[in-house]
Amino acid sequence: MSTFDTFLAEADALLGPRGLTRDADLTAPWTTDWRGRFHGACLALASPADTAQLSALVKLCAAHRLALVPQGGNSGMSGGATPSPDGKQLLVSLRRMNTMGAIDVAEQRVTCGAGVVLQSLHEAAEAQGLRFPLTLGGKGSATIGGLISTNAGGTQVLRHGSMRAMVLGIEAVLASGQVYSALTPLRKDNRGFDLKQLFIGAEGTLGIVTAATLQLVPAIGERVVIWAAAPSLGAARQLLQRCEEALPGAVEGFEVLPQPCLDHVLEYLPEARAPLATRAPWHVLIEAVAPRDAPAGSATDLRDQCEAALASALEDGVILDATIAASEAQAEAFWTLRESVSPAERAQGPAVQHDISVPVADMPRFIETVSPQLEAEWPGTRAVAFGHLGDGNVHFHMIAPQGVDPATWYAGEAKAISARVHDLVTQWHGSISAEHGIGQLKRDELARLADPVALGLLRAVKSALDPQGLLNPGKLMN
Repeated sequence: MSTFDTFLAEADALLGPRGLTRDADLTAPWTTDWRGRFHGACLALASPADTAQLSALVKLCAAHRLALVPQGGNSGMSGGATPSPDGKQLLVSLRRMNTMGAIDVAEQRVTCGAGVVLQSLHEAAEAQGLRFPLTLGGKGSATIGGLISTNAGGTQVLRHGSMRAMVLGIEAVLASGQVYSALTPLRKDNRGFDLKQLFIGAEGTLGIVTAATLQLVPAIGERVVIWAAAPSLGAARQLLQRCEEALPGAVEGFEVLPQPCLDHVLEYLPEARAPLATRAPWHVLIEAVAPRDAPAGSATDLRDQCEAALASALEDGVILDATIAASEAQAEAFWTLRESVSPAERAQGPAVQHDISVPVADMPRFIETVSPQLEAEWPGTRAVAFGHLGDGNVHFHMIAPQGVDPATWYAGEAKAISARVHDLVTQWHGSISAEHGIGQLKRDELARLADPVALGLLRAVKSALDPQGLLNPGKLMN
């Protein structure tokens, strides 16, 4: 009997029929990444029911020196949860570990398993008059464990921070099978390193997150959603500064997209309508909120303050036009336009995407400088930047020239374009991965461009916590 056969027999005895399968029809959906760029195979798909089962499974893998790849909703953008093509890795799904504890309304927190889907958490919090202030397009499939492992961002980072800021406590299974448990949040705890932070953004390379205690916030009492037209990206940033001054603590979302991007969305969604008749170089989507427990009259004040801020910006030429959503349905329609940018761009043909950040103050100048530069270096391409201007993160896409063969273009020019974009981002003191993680997609670029000292520290931590290199090999770092 081969070592694989021995392992499978022991794993089957441990996990039972619901916990282990080699059925190709059942494993196939989970061996390709969400974008369809990375295709793998697995020895088997393991689905432990709880932390104890996962701990025993990891110990079994360590004894057989078998690599494993943890996976949540398989909605990542960088191939960080896709097994290698050789079929020698165990794919470990955390989706069965979806228990959610009772929400502590007084402390505004909840402890939930790694397999809890983000949308389910949203609904549970809302039922208690609270909310979890992180959202993204894949909320119906993304899981808490995956969001923690990639330090997910989304559209509300401007006010609430990324996933890292919302994790109060964590539980994780280490490469040895030992369980690190620190789910009880403490306001003050000075016993050395904040160890939970090691597992946030580590993409499953240091340990497998099994549960977390998360910070909740009061539910929204009123929101004001604005669509504005701006003459430049620099003007859009001026609008952001004005809104933050006029509406302190209220601005949650500040998204930008250029006119061609909006045109693509309107073509992609034939029943959609542009919020404004005005065509402009840039469009801005702003969301300001007042909590449900805000003092009486503050919701009305919020809308009045928004109208005053827009009137001032219009008078000073910072914006060309603006409108405030008249209803929740219209507010959702505005957000649908923003959330449809990526599929609309895909419908335009091949494109190479970059999830980048530079210092917020430099972002307008960066876009205005590098976009024409790259289009000149690769004639026929089109640069499109959109996203979270408020936190210095945009999704910078280069759309391929019309008529190219996608496979040939991705294998050649697209790789060269990405390397050039990453070089430029590094020169501007930015990051080649703002919120999507490194995974397989950017692993080699991280090795090429990262500060050698920082890269050495990453590798030292990996070596210390996973000396056999069994946790999610081939991801994040070489």
